[in-house]
Amino acid sequence: MSNQSVITAGILGVCVGDALGLPVQFSKREERERFPISDMIGYGTYHQPPGTWSDDGSLTLCLVDALSQVSPNNSEKLLTLVSQNFCRWYTQGYLTPFNQAFDIGGTTERSVNHLLQGVSLKHSGENSEKSNGNGSLMRILPLAFCHDLLVFPELIKLTHLVSAITHAHLRSQIACGFYISIAIRLLAGESAKTAYLQGIEDIKKIYSKPPYIVELQHFSRITDGKIAQLKINDIASSGYVLHTLEASLWCLINSENYAEAVLKAVNLGDDTDTTAAVTGGLAGIYYGLESIPQHWIDQLTRRQDIVDLAEILATKLKSGY
Repeated sequence: MSNQSVITAGILGVCVGDALGLPVQFSKREERERFPISDMIGYGTYHQPPGTWSDDGSLTLCLVDALSQVSPNNSEKLLTLVSQNFCRWYTQGYLTPFNQAFDIGGTTERSVNHLLQGVSLKHSGENSEKSNGNGSLMRILPLAFCHDLLVFPELIKLTHLVSAITHAHLRSQIACGFYISIAIRLLAGESAKTAYLQGIEDIKKIYSKPPYIVELQHFSRITDGKIAQLKINDIASSGYVLHTLEASLWCLINSENYAEAVLKAVNLGDDTDTTAAVTGGLAGIYYGLESIPQHWIDQLTRRQDIVDLAEILATKLKSGY
């Protein structure tokens, strides 16, 4: 798989997962067990047509757009542009399906309002324990594509900073770090299970030290290397960042293709769009562009704009900016 193809697969993977889950967001698992989702549908929770993606896709594209203009080596300029993109998304509907932001998480909304009020991006993010929703995890994937340009500890540091624009608590930052570490291993061509196990080992070298070590206890079901062996009833799918990270890894490792992975995520119920978007990013990288059903891509709102952004990013990364 070419560099451009895998980047496109990852970004489309997020947006397709988001669109699949959006119409049934907040539905209970029991309902999904009785009436499982098996294809792209529309309307439902937000009354949007089939193929509509929400904040997960938009904020991922805000990061892609920033990275397509600014090298990850220039972290201060990159973070500034990412923050500006978030503000444009919130106030002008930038990089949304129909020029209007919707389905906005509370922590993200408060943090973007801090930015709009002139608060520095170093202090805009919320850092209370109650601010550990999945709103930074859902948009962090594009940083994994920068792994050739930054040494691993620097890439994880940047990951933390991009998370902290909205989600500044260490737990949210660590969840993003685990996700990026595992995604990098998938990009290296490793199997899903190996990428999971190796990704954990890679990042434990960073997280086994202060200040992160105090938070590591919350990730024990991931760090014990046995997340895939859990039963479905042991996997939660709320908007809590840890639940989303666990569910995405469980869905990925216990699937055979992209469609199975993201539909598994949607049919867990509850925060269906984000669980499927976070799963879909990894599944897109792992299973490849050809594994994403073409009729789902065809229904995706602004699909050509998404593909174009991914191609620009791939070109920039290949040329080293």
